[in-house]
Amino acid sequence: MTTDPTTTTIFNREYKAMFANKIRLLLLSGTAVLATTGTAHAAETVAGTVISNTAQVTYTVNGTPQSTNSTTSTFVVDRKVNFTVVVDQAANTKVNLGQVGAVTSFKLTNTTNGAQDFLLDSAQAVPIGILPGVPDFTMSNLKVFVDSNGNGVYDPGTDTATFIDELAPDASIEVFIVGDVPTTGSPNLALVALHAVAASGGATGTKGTALIPTDLNLGNADNTVDIVFADNDSDGLLYLGDIARNGQGIAYSGYEIGVRNVALTVTKTARVISDDVNLLVNPKALPGATVEYCLTVNNATLLTSASNVVLTDVVPANTTFVPGTLTIGLPGVLGVTCTLAALGTTTGYTGAYDTTSKTVTATIPTVLGGTSVAASFRVTIN
Repeated sequence: MTTDPTTTTIFNREYKAMFANKIRLLLLSGTAVLATTGTAHAAETVAGTVISNTAQVTYTVNGTPQSTNSTTSTFVVDRKVNFTVVVDQAANTKVNLGQVGAVTSFKLTNTTNGAQDFLLDSAQAVPIGILPGVPDFTMSNLKVFVDSNGNGVYDPGTDTATFIDELAPDASIEVFIVGDVPTTGSPNLALVALHAVAASGGATGTKGTALIPTDLNLGNADNTVDIVFADNDSDGLLYLGDIARNGQGIAYSGYEIGVRNVALTVTKTARVISDDVNLLVNPKALPGATVEYCLTVNNATLLTSASNVVLTDVVPANTTFVPGTLTIGLPGVLGVTCTLAALGTTTGYTGAYDTTSKTVTATIPTVLGGTSVAASFRVTIN
């Protein structure tokens, strides 16, 4: 996303210096944060509307009625810039480690007496680690997109606009912050802020420039549309992120790691592969027979992976590990084979046998939600 330089300049000048203090105060009231909402009002006269008025006067001269008109007084309605920006979700967005394109939702409502463009930018809290609930990770690849089809849901490839274009008076529109979650660590919370700046409208498809208010020390210019900021402090008087009547608004939301455990189970089975009496036909568990152990790891929690899964199994007494028989891969057909071997391939599966402790170890980097991985090895009966 190409960030508008005007928006970046305004944000850097008025927000970044205050952001750390803002977040500290913000977290005193908890991690779920809502900006103050505004209430839509009845339609107001559109900015730029010409209002003209002429007075009439009647009189008599020597008993003869006469009339005349005054000169016409004309002025144009000025632009009263006002809007609200609020987080539009009930709770923090629940995410998983490594999740790409995680979304938080906001709503911007234009209560200006005219169509407006709005410039958009995002920021996130720098981890400060001194208060309970303080954000302890940051999102990467943060981008801002506008809901183009009005369905209230972020649609990648469809919602590509990065600024709000010609939003009508009293109309609302959804805005999304999209970002990627780190792949490692044990994070809990990240906070992000949507920053909006009122911009000039009038040309569909063209990004307006940030509005500059008319100097309030000057008198009203009848034939000029003065610009007057009337927006409230969007995040409350307690905080330092926004001030009243500056043509800007800010709202906050969060990303929260939602799942800390999965329904992981391990099933272990044993089957006799061969013996030195019956060979391969209905082999029995005789001394000298070969037995295959199979450990199947199943992750029943959909959409959430289990990482760094390590299986350890001590070879039982009265048996001897058969070197070179450890395999790890997709579960095979029960009673025929245990795994479709993938040990040592690009999957990252690794395994080993410790002759001192007589322990087999199998390491599986990831077991995806709703999938299974198996490990097998063979022993001979002493």
